[in-house]
Amino acid sequence: MMDLVERKAVARKEAFARRKIAHERGQGALGAARLLEVLEPFAGKTIAGYMPIRTEIDPLNAMAEMSKTGFVTVPVIKDAGFPLDFSVWTPGCALVDGPFGARVPEKAQFLEPEVLIVPLVGWDRQGGRLGYGGGFYDRTLERLRGIRPTIAIGFAYADQEAENLPLEPTDQPLDCIVTEKELIQF
Repeated sequence: MMDLVERKAVARKEAFARRKIAHERGQGALGAARLLEVLEPFAGKTIAGYMPIRTEIDPLNAMAEMSKTGFVTVPVIKDAGFPLDFSVWTPGCALVDGPFGARVPEKAQFLEPEVLIVPLVGWDRQGGRLGYGGGFYDRTLERLRGIRPTIAIGFAYADQEAENLPLEPTDQPLDCIVTEKELIQF
């Protein structure tokens, strides 16, 4: 029987393959429009988005709209084993390369978000998420939720859904998942 690490590695490989196919279909704009609808009630709150890498679904249009009413931030990785920091992002701001290929604002201005758009490798209908394996979002959500209510919105393609995700007690649940096809709330 495979241990948890092996099961997660297999689940990631399968989810990456499904994500690549979904990304090639070009349905991300539908997902971004649905994401914006979900974010609109949070206008004026500090929101964390992300700079999409590889075949991640792109939240930038929704982030740009939300930046008109409040602060939008993007994650900045300090180092392995630490929670994420979040720097203010605006459309067209100067960006530099950060760790793992994600771009970050050239001039950092750190804020703590109340709402996070969380990129996913895989997800399930119980609010479980499979990330890249570094635990950054799990540590971050645990820290922020220890301070105040914090909303985690998973953003992914519908085809990234999986059954029986290999999860562990430290994995932080999502409050909802937005895909190009639907909104799933928990």
